[in-house]
Amino acid sequence: MKRRSSSIIIIIVIAVIIIFSVIGSYNGLVAMNEEVENKLSQIDNQLQRRNDLIPNLVETVKGFAAQEKEVLKNVTDARAKLSGASTVAELSDADAELTNALSRLLVVVENYPDLKSDENFRQLSDNLAGTENRIAVARKDYNDVAKKYNVAIRRFPKSIVASMFGFKKAEYFKAEEGAKNVPKVDFSK
Repeated sequence: MKRRSSSIIIIIVIAVIIIFSVIGSYNGLVAMNEEVENKLSQIDNQLQRRNDLIPNLVETVKGFAAQEKEVLKNVTDARAKLSGASTVAELSDADAELTNALSRLLVVVENYPDLKSDENFRQLSDNLAGTENRIAVARKDYNDVAKKYNVAIRRFPKSIVASMFGFKKAEYFKAEEGAKNVPKVDFSK
């Protein structure tokens, strides 16, 4: 009788340990998942800041460079695409397209010295450059927490808890195709 009650107590203790371990793993994964979502929202926040600056920049350039309508249209279209992005992959692609369009816009600006000396344009350009730096930091922070989260849901024993409760791998914010190539700069035009 005493041996039987000892066995029952041991089984109960083991069950309690397992239950608390599962609860701890679950809560840890929930916290990590929220951190991933938070960092992704920081990227959205900075992309929105850039999106808000672009119309003013485009209008300033329009006043000086009316004949550059195609470049301005590309920036506006890319900005709209970024606003409509809903997944990390779409966000990454739209961000890359907008970055390329802004690069082309800045090349156009080189042809207008009066524009470059305009106080409003300089202030907008400085704000945009600062925002680009914030976006780069936000992407890095997001990818760092996404990596920690992805490792956690793949490591044993949390992988069991993750699969039981449907935790999915976080997508990484990836660089655009060709980002590793050195850009060609040509001022001869």
